[in-house]
Amino acid sequence: MKIIEVTNVDFSLRHFLLPLMRVLRARGHEVVGACAEGDLLGEVRAEGFRVIGVPFARRVSPLANFRAFLALVTILRAEKPDLVHAHMPISAFFARLAGRIAGVPRVAYTCHGFVFNQTGGYARRAAGFLMEWLGGRMTDVFMTVSTADAADAKRFLIKSNAIAIGNGRDPAVFRPDAAARTRIRAELITPDSAVVIVAVSRLVRDKGYPELAQAMRDVPGALLWVVGERLDSDRGDDMAAMLDNAGLGPRLRRLGYRNDVAAVLAAADIFVLPSYHEALPMSVIEAMLTGLPVVATAIRGPLEQLVPDVTGILVPPRQAAPLAEALHALAGDPGRRAAMGAAGRARAMAIYNEAEVLARTVALLER
Repeated sequence: MKIIEVTNVDFSLRHFLLPLMRVLRARGHEVVGACAEGDLLGEVRAEGFRVIGVPFARRVSPLANFRAFLALVTILRAEKPDLVHAHMPISAFFARLAGRIAGVPRVAYTCHGFVFNQTGGYARRAAGFLMEWLGGRMTDVFMTVSTADAADAKRFLIKSNAIAIGNGRDPAVFRPDAAARTRIRAELITPDSAVVIVAVSRLVRDKGYPELAQAMRDVPGALLWVVGERLDSDRGDDMAAMLDNAGLGPRLRRLGYRNDVAAVLAAADIFVLPSYHEALPMSVIEAMLTGLPVVATAIRGPLEQLVPDVTGILVPPRQAAPLAEALHALAGDPGRRAAMGAAGRARAMAIYNEAEVLARTVALLER
């Protein structure tokens, strides 16, 4: 088959779609990517994949999105794929609509989280629901990364046969690694005895950085490493300045975008993700596979991933005090960290193995 994988920005294609594209190509399919142009596409193209630039708006702009939709129709008519596989809410809606207009035989969608389940005003959430409901009418294969979203798709009559495929990472890449721990700590001038808490996410408010910065003031014996940056497509305040002015001094290291996230995780002791909303966060899976205890908010996604007090600690969202208490407890208890980390890796190996998730996805796309 000829398959076009459509998403919004280069970050999504590089970090979420590329493993699937590799497997599909290895199975003999012609695989083409389509998303907004960006620096990270260089890595994808270097592997021999063709990626077509689509002018998706990196801001809220109906006119720009309409132009992207027209571009998608033109692309799909010219490429004549057998299947279009869409990702991310807005880009997926337009990709599915364009696929139907262009006469693509089969249309698939992977939901990475519903907009109507996120924080925001009523109008935004209602528009998100309508978009998903209409999109469901145009979708042959409807997949979600979380079981909660699959249940919502059925409950709200978006798609009666929605299938939860999960998320996954490669346990050979994300794993405990003593050599990486030594190397990264030497690079960051961090003694082996220091307790390092690591956060890996985009630098946006919805990832809970205001609460994390406040909580860290009450965990004085620990360092905080923050991996990630704000994307051009992100809305709202950049959290970099807020973190820099949080009063953490040298205990804070903002590491920016890193290609060696697996090594950075291996060099840390605790993983934290105090988000306000998630689908099934890949970063939690990466941390679990690395053998780190996870402190996350009790929201959809982490609620599905973690076993409370076994693989990590769940805390209420938007509250700094419980977050500080959980981080402080783990920072002072290396035995508990080790036990939770081992339990988390075993759980992730059993449920979130990338090869198995990709196999389920490919089977549905090829069916």
